[in-house]
Formats: sequence, C-alpha cells, structure tokens
Amino acid sequence: MKIISRVEELRALIHELKLQGKSVGLVPTMGYLHEGHLSLIREAKAQQDVVVASIFVNPLQFGANEDFAVYPRDLERDSQLAADAGLDIIFAPSVEEMYPQGFENMITFVDLIHITDKLCGAARPGHFRGVATVVTKLFNLVCPDAAYFGQKDAQQVIVIKRMVVDLNMNINIVTVPIVREADGLAMSSRNVYLSPEQRQAALVLNQSLRKAAALLDNGERDCTKLKQAIEQMIGAEPLADIEYIAICDTSTLENLAKIENKALIALAVKFGNTRLIDNIIWEG
Repeated sequence: MKIISRVEELRALIHELKLQGKSVGLVPTMGYLHEGHLSLIREAKAQQDVVVASIFVNPLQFGANEDFAVYPRDLERDSQLAADAGLDIIFAPSVEEMYPQGFENMITFVDLIHITDKLCGAARPGHFRGVATVVTKLFNLVCPDAAYFGQKDAQQVIVIKRMVVDLNMNINIVTVPIVREADGLAMSSRNVYLSPEQRQAALVLNQSLRKAAALLDNGERDCTKLKQAIEQMIGAEPLADIEYIAICDTSTLENLAKIENKALIALAVKFGNTRLIDNIIWEG
C-alpha cells in the first residue's frame, strides 16, 4: 500500500494507472477509520482494480463552533487498518496541499440548493458546500470510475448523487449499508467522544428507528404519529438532546405527511457535545 501526501504525486500515479487500463475506486474519508470505512474499502476492492482512500479532515465543512481542531486523527493506525482491508493507496494531504491558496481565501465552491438546507444542513450552514467542494476536488484528482459512500451519512449520499447528475460527472456513486456495533449503535469516528454513560444512552437512536420500522410494518403510515413515537422514545433518555427527526423523500428530502412506499427516516441527536446521526430507509 502506498501513502501519498502530494497532489502532483497522486496525479502522476493515477495517470499511469489509467494508461494501464486499470479501473479506480475512491473512498473519501476524514480518517480515524472504523469498520464502516473498511466495509467501503472492501466493497470498492471487490469491484475495482485499484482503490484510493482519501484521509483528509476538511476544514471547509466544519462550522465555527464545531470539532475541526479536535477531530480524531491517527494516520499510523488508519494505515494499518486500511492495509489489512486491502487498500492500494492512501491519499493523506495537508490542508495546505489541498488548499494552497488558503481555504479561507477560496472563491470557487460547489453549492447545491434545496436539499442542502434541510436535516443536517439546517443546523450546519455551509457544511454541504464544503463537502461538495472537497469531493469535487477529490474526483478531479483521482478520476475514479466509482466512489463509495456510507448510508449512515444519508443526506451526504443524496447530495453527492445529485451533484454527479447535475454536473454530468462520469462517476458511479455506490452506497454501502450502515455498519453497526453489536448493540446497534451506528459506527462513527465521533463515538470516541462519548462517555460510558452517553455511549449506553446513544443506543436509543437505533432503538427508536427500529420502533418506527415496526410501526410501519404493522401498517402505520402517518408521519406525525411515527415522529411522535420516535420523539417519545428518545425524549425518555435524559442524556439525549434531539436536533431533528425527519421523515422525508429519499431523493428530494422533502418532508412527507404520509408514507406511500419509500421514505428516509433520519435523526440527529446530541449527547453532551457529541452530535450523532442515524437513519433507515423504509420500503413498503
């Protein structure tokens, strides 16, 4: 496995791989890899000749009071995990390498409307502009045939898929299912922030989503009633602070009043200073 930190070295290597006729997969990450990331790498390896994973904590997608400075970073640990999963190339640039003009001096962005001002975007203005911009930069650098994203970041997947369609990007976006701990908690790099008590309390996220799915399976379609069931369950956990509960269209993220056949049920909840997200897609 190669570890590359310079843009020009990456460009040269990708150029050589393309000349050899190799297909290339990209797994964009912010590092501190867990089994969720590794599942993306393994899926990409099953489909592509060469897989690149980026490890880059992108300042453009963090707000002023968010956790950019303390976001967990451990390239040595990540490198070992990635190598064991069969990764071919890690691209781990510095902020200066990705934004040589200074990220605070950027004047060119990729900005989507409507689908980015809902759910996580409502509470994190500018977040998805930062995501779409850095992902576009990575697409331009790696020139992947396919890019792999986790379903846990459901809104991000929807945003990237729409961006690819709208801008005629010749890239297949592959969504990989959420990977959960044995007790149901969705794997996240931010889980390390949780105290033991918060970690136990966070189980209510998956439990509430399962409750909603059970109600749907039993015939409930009214989104107000489904939201109330989720809110009641999470609200009973004193360490949980609900940011949003949404039941929406899986393409437009428009809120639904009644589920006809398919819906995204998504939520964001804070435990102390740690913000966690989770979701399910229900198909009737």
